[in-house]
Amino acid sequence: MFDSLTDRFDGIFSRLRGRGRLTEADVDEALREIRLALLQADVNLRVVRDFVTRVREELVGLDLSQSLTPGQQVVKVVHDQLREILGGETLRITYASRPPTVVLLAGLQGGGKTTTAGKLAAWFRRSGRNPMLVGADLQRPAAVEQLRVLGAQAGVPVFSEPSDPVTVSKRGLEEAIRLGRDVLVIDTAGRLSIDAELMEEVRQISEATDPHYTFLVIDAMTGQDAVATAQAFHETLELDGVILTKVDGDARGGAALSVKEVVGRPIVFQSTGEKQEDFEQFHPDRMADRILGMGDVLSLIEKAESAVDAADAERTMALLQEGQFTLEDFLEQMQQVKKMGPLSGLVGMIPGLPKEVRNAEIDDRALGPIEAIIRSMTPDERRDPSIINGSRRLRIAKGSGTTTTEVNALLDRFKQMQAYLRQMTGMPGLGGRMVRASNKRNKKASKKARKRGR
Repeated sequence: MFDSLTDRFDGIFSRLRGRGRLTEADVDEALREIRLALLQADVNLRVVRDFVTRVREELVGLDLSQSLTPGQQVVKVVHDQLREILGGETLRITYASRPPTVVLLAGLQGGGKTTTAGKLAAWFRRSGRNPMLVGADLQRPAAVEQLRVLGAQAGVPVFSEPSDPVTVSKRGLEEAIRLGRDVLVIDTAGRLSIDAELMEEVRQISEATDPHYTFLVIDAMTGQDAVATAQAFHETLELDGVILTKVDGDARGGAALSVKEVVGRPIVFQSTGEKQEDFEQFHPDRMADRILGMGDVLSLIEKAESAVDAADAERTMALLQEGQFTLEDFLEQMQQVKKMGPLSGLVGMIPGLPKEVRNAEIDDRALGPIEAIIRSMTPDERRDPSIINGSRRLRIAKGSGTTTTEVNALLDRFKQMQAYLRQMTGMPGLGGRMVRASNKRNKKASKKARKRGR
């Protein structure tokens, strides 16, 4: 999402940075291009108009002609305004003093609501909570069964029964209280379009369960239709926030950039892939960074922390610094990286990458042959690739179902990567910062465990 918009902004700001001083005509031209870029990204017309007006007003107060870096000043103003229309601050979940905290999900059919319910429950579980799911979508065939499968994958129980949605929701709340569950996620039925029956059903469920949070699940691919849907649901339910699904698809970003300004409710979570782990809180400031091609180091660190053990990270960096990083270690790191999500998503979080790299087609399946080649090597060969001669290369190629050319290419790239990774360990915010953050988190967890044991 936002790839096209990022490219447009990159071109606009590259031209501004190349000029020593900016005239009023330069700024007007840039704002016209920004306006066009936002409209082509399917952003709401009123939102675009207000955005450009606020950017212009902000720039009026700056003496760009005297600024040493006028282009950067413009980028900063645009970044701040992007952050505001995306929601400003990250919405933090506050849990009920008397559990469970009830979360009601609403939305149209096909928006990924049931899948989102499973991902949200898994997110709560990863956050140290004890959630339960309620299958109140009794209209769509196999919806409850789908939720049970998702619940089993997340290790979260699912309550449902063949009665009616309101009764199921009330009974589910009672069951959550009885079992001592501290979070209850209710999956409701959707329709192909908004109608009176849908709204009445979800309104009755809301009245029966009195949810602490009501989130609308909308498909980021639907653009302005998603914003219209959010407006209609908000009039009935008084939403607390929006969950965007399919943000990893070919979406222009209009929904994300419009919903807060139009509906007045922030985006709370985003679904970035098919796996349950591909679900995260929405951070307006980080998304503004990504739109402007600045990367998202904090999210990259968080993903790494959740996938990489701190002790393993320390050991790997020690090996890198000592020049002892082997293909065996590389294979282990590949497994860790695969846990962090699609490679294309990770690339977008790395700051400073050129547009060609950022927009390159990255297929996770390309890791398969690499893994097969390494697994076809003996332990000695993995530790010391220099012993791999012609006959060994032929054996490895046959064993992995690849060619000797591919084996040679991997060995060459590995040598280059060793040198590159040594440089990466010295980059602030990546290697060392990840380990320090992980160690800090582990120390906190240990401290809490000791307190519980007293």
